Amino acid sequence: MQLSSIIEALLIASQPPLSTDELARLVRARVAEAEDVHVRETAEGKEPQPLPEWLGPLAGTTPEAVALALASLNQIYEKSQRAFAVVERPKGWKIFTRPEYGEFVRQLFPGRKPERLSGPAMETLAIIAYRQPITKAAIEAVRGVSCDGMVQKLLDRDLVRISGRAELPGRPLLYETTELFFEHFGIRSIDDLPNSTELRKVKLPQPAEEQAPTDVEQQLAFSAIGHPSATAAEPAAAEPPAADSSAPPEPPIP
Repeated sequence: MQLSSIIEALLIASQPPLSTDELARLVRARVAEAEDVHVRETAEGKEPQPLPEWLGPLAGTTPEAVALALASLNQIYEKSQRAFAVVERPKGWKIFTRPEYGEFVRQLFPGRKPERLSGPAMETLAIIAYRQPITKAAIEAVRGVSCDGMVQKLLDRDLVRISGRAELPGRPLLYETTELFFEHFGIRSIDDLPNSTELRKVKLPQPAEEQAPTDVEQQLAFSAIGHPSATAAEPAAAEPPAADSSAPPEPPIP
């Protein structure tokens, strides 16, 4: 039994993603369990079943060996033109359908229609993504308008979450992106965002400064994540006014 096949079985059976460390641990745990049973039955005077020859070498499975097995699986999938691939996400590896088969898969869910983020929401999301964790006041300093409604919509769609409070007067809430954000845009970390290093060094307006909004948000939203029409989670027609006084208050930290 090959390690790559065992890894494939684990990924298929697991709903959450599995990291290379976790995959290696699961393989070693299975070998240790089989060896314990063998020793216990021997001590009890029973005649245990002999351990399979392939089981022994797996006792020393390392994350590096798992990474090689994952690469081997993807090579096999690509060579055989399979409709899926093993993809790494922030919390680990998972089997995903290839994008070119997405239209066929969506036929399984005819009631679900793709929704889009509006331009202001995309700009707000881009600022959070590149400067997280960030306060709402800092976001508004860049955009030059109130962001209550935009931030709340991103929270509602689980693209953004509250990560804590800033060590500033009033202890304002800090916002950061979620795992769904990484999964939606197909990246593993913030470092995988386009031009991440350069854009994170761009000097942005500070909340206390009173100056006209710059084009930084346009750089972030259009050059980094993509055009505001990129599919996400908000209808394009559902843009609230720039300053929405009726927007709900900031939610408390869970």
